[in-house]
Amino acid sequence: MPRQRGPRSFLPGDPRVEEPYRLTPQTALRVAILGFVALSVFAVLFLRLWALQVLSGDKYLTQANNNRVRTLQRDAPRGFILDRNGRVLVKNALGTSIELWPADLPKNKAAQLDELGRLAKVTGVRVKEIQRRMREFASDPLTPVVIRRGIHDDQISYFYEHQLDFPGVRLRDSYLRSYPYQSLGAHLLGYVGEITQTQLKAKKHLGYRLGDVIGQAGVESTYDRYLRGKDGSAQVTVDSRGRPTSAITPKVTPHAGNTIRLTIDIRLQRAAERALVYGIRLAHADGQWAADGGAIVALDPHDGSVLAMASYPTYKPSIYVSRDPTKLAPLANADIAARKNYPGLNRALDVGYPPGSTWKPVTALAAMQEHIVAPSTSLLCSPKITFAGQEFSNWDPNVNSWISLPTALAESCDTFFYQVGYDFYALPPSRGHALQLWASRFGFGQQSGIDVGPESAGLVPTPEWRCVHFGGPPCSGYVDRIWKPGYSVQLAIGQGDLTVTPLQMARFYALIANGGQLVTPHLVQDVEQPTNDPSHPTILPAGLQPSRPTPSGVDMSALRAVQEGLYEATHSSIGTSSGVFGAFPVSIAGKTGTAEKQIDPGDGIFRTFNQSWWCGYGPSDSPDLVVCALIENGGHGGDAAAPAALKVFESFFGKQANPTGPIHSD
Repeated sequence: MPRQRGPRSFLPGDPRVEEPYRLTPQTALRVAILGFVALSVFAVLFLRLWALQVLSGDKYLTQANNNRVRTLQRDAPRGFILDRNGRVLVKNALGTSIELWPADLPKNKAAQLDELGRLAKVTGVRVKEIQRRMREFASDPLTPVVIRRGIHDDQISYFYEHQLDFPGVRLRDSYLRSYPYQSLGAHLLGYVGEITQTQLKAKKHLGYRLGDVIGQAGVESTYDRYLRGKDGSAQVTVDSRGRPTSAITPKVTPHAGNTIRLTIDIRLQRAAERALVYGIRLAHADGQWAADGGAIVALDPHDGSVLAMASYPTYKPSIYVSRDPTKLAPLANADIAARKNYPGLNRALDVGYPPGSTWKPVTALAAMQEHIVAPSTSLLCSPKITFAGQEFSNWDPNVNSWISLPTALAESCDTFFYQVGYDFYALPPSRGHALQLWASRFGFGQQSGIDVGPESAGLVPTPEWRCVHFGGPPCSGYVDRIWKPGYSVQLAIGQGDLTVTPLQMARFYALIANGGQLVTPHLVQDVEQPTNDPSHPTILPAGLQPSRPTPSGVDMSALRAVQEGLYEATHSSIGTSSGVFGAFPVSIAGKTGTAEKQIDPGDGIFRTFNQSWWCGYGPSDSPDLVVCALIENGGHGGDAAAPAALKVFESFFGKQANPTGPIHSD
């Protein structure tokens, strides 16, 4: 039977069903209503958008431009640094910094470059440097770029008078580090500077931010986490060109950093720095024209407190505040620094020198501990001596007598200690490298642990070290051929490959002075909160507590023999520094040293220069102070270093001496 045709529909038939889809009147009505509602909504939105953009556009644009809230950082003052008696070594001064908000610069490249050029002329900072700093801050557009800190009054006046010509440039009050004693203690105090990208990566988790000023050297760096305060913040409303349209509203109050009290006595520090200049002047007067640097360390022999640490040449930390390129050049430019003899280098703890005869007490103690000699052992002090076909000379060719160990120290007899050095070489392999091992127990060949840096470990050469550096690994079976008797002989008098720092030598002489205890040098006495409220006591965090002195294991009889020799060296008629210390009202004990070193003075030709040393302590019977002085290329120890050390003792004890002049001195 044929299927009947139904009403005609615009919907196509579906072969899968018997009846096609139909649009009923009810469905059509619903669709019409929904379409009308949707059209009405879009009409309302369109009209509202048209009203905002056309009718009220200028009004809202003005409001947006006048309601840009900007967060400003309020710097916290860093903590003060005091000497042991409360004298202020580093404080803060109010200053003005120029900062740039890159987002407020003209968008036109030519106009932007023109403004940067004018900014460079006023600040003295090159355009390329400004652009480099802008690139560093590109990832943080909400942080301003500090162009220069501590600008002068005339620059401040100029910017205030021409502020409309410098969109994006703002002046901000800030705290600048101030150094009442100028260059005094520069190497140990250090300086501050803006955090680098590398430092930021390492410290970001500690709350550091781009643009922060942190310690970059010395105490400022080591104790930055205590000196650094907590910055505050404020808000200000600015217009589209970054110009303030409201008063600054404080939000978070900044908190000052802690005060650091050092073990340094600024009076003794001044004496040490003046003594260095005095020693160099004496060396020049003695014909040592190459004398141009040095270091002096003064320690408390009982606990390792650093009372003075001087290095010459020096610099003024304040030059880092304004970052004047001309003044920074001797510190930042390698070529200029070399010509100025590296004024930024702390020679007291970061340079290794051959110690010469100041090393002989090390050899003496080690030899007595190993039973190579006894205090009463007599050896011939002759003009020359020969080992394995090699001849070694004494510094004084006019001696030829049998002497004991204390006398050998007093007159600094080389040939006496040459024999001791050869006896160390001749020890059976089962005894190891006895001299080097004792030197290590005395703190040589390793860092002292002082709480500032960088610090050199120096070098105590061993057969294994020489094999690796000059023989080439593998070293098995090669030691006997590469370590010759002469190396042990030279090591015994502080020559050869041996290098030490003035701080290491001062630490060793403190061991002699205090009865065999090895102290750890330290600079910080305590950390103090920035308040006068007695409920906030002085603190010294557990991690900053100085290490207790450690026993060296030296027999007291051996120590007494060395102490006797050092006393004779400053008081006996044969003593190498008796002409300097013999008439001093306080009994001083110590040892001169004259260490040969090959140096290129700048003409490409290496020459041998003598490093002038003196190390000792006083009073000799109950020591309160250890002093170690080094004058680079200064000649004999009794000619330059000993008189310089005397100046430090004079300041410490408040007594004057009338030196008769150095007698025959090594």
